Amino acid sequence: MPIDAAVPLAGFRNGDLVFPVDDTGGSGRFDTPVVLLHGFPQTRASWRSITPALSQRRYRVLAPDQRGYAPDARPSGRRSYALPHLVGDVVALLDTIEAEQVHLVGHDWGGAVAWAFAETHPERLRSVSVLSTPHPRAMLRAALAGNQLAKSWYMFAFQPPVVPEAVLRSRRGTKLFRAALSESGMPAGEVDAAVALMCSDAATGILNWYRAVPFGAAVSAHHITVPTLYVYGARDIALGRAAADFTARWIRGPYRYDVLPDAGHWLIDDAPDQVVAALLDHFEATDHL
Repeated sequence: MPIDAAVPLAGFRNGDLVFPVDDTGGSGRFDTPVVLLHGFPQTRASWRSITPALSQRRYRVLAPDQRGYAPDARPSGRRSYALPHLVGDVVALLDTIEAEQVHLVGHDWGGAVAWAFAETHPERLRSVSVLSTPHPRAMLRAALAGNQLAKSWYMFAFQPPVVPEAVLRSRRGTKLFRAALSESGMPAGEVDAAVALMCSDAATGILNWYRAVPFGAAVSAHHITVPTLYVYGARDIALGRAAADFTARWIRGPYRYDVLPDAGHWLIDDAPDQVVAALLDHFEATDHL
């Protein structure tokens, strides 16, 4: 259902938490909105290179800073960052704009939220699109049967309280973190922004996403039934191909799986034109279902 977007949204609330949001598309009436969920260690700014291409096709595009990243949405305690809470923040955004359904897109941790949202609130989605992140059950299988566990070593390093933040803020820790991001293929400008973010007061809330994994149904037990697009970069050093290929086993709705052979983890930077083309094809196909 088209919605009135005459007044762009600057932010929204979920209880006492306040989330800033980029609301792109100008004024007037638009087709199904598009919601973009960023990953670690980025913010809503990571989407700004592709939002004009989406909004030019009549889509209202909303990209929030998520829990922990938003200055006024950093609750204490790792349990506050479990997936049901992260999904609840997206529900609050949809309710704020009075959208019956949206096209939901997530990258990295935003992809994990998108999978969980598609499982628990399929009625609120026209489609789901995930960049990089395999379905959680596929991740588990690859961890048990392949090398995904070794690729995800940093998730275990982030578990202790206090210590990871102190390490990241140390001269050596900052240097190592910067080198790891650069080695992963993240562009230099994005590296600078990510390092600054993780050396700020945001670090604890951001790391609590990892610390909350044991408390929040991190591994889905159900299949995805909404139309699904999954885009994977074959040069991704954090997420292996086995988990990407396994993802199809947990999709029961219409499914499109694109592998970009020359792209790595940071798909929006590595292959923006291919990502935009895949998203628009997916949106337009599902808008006519």
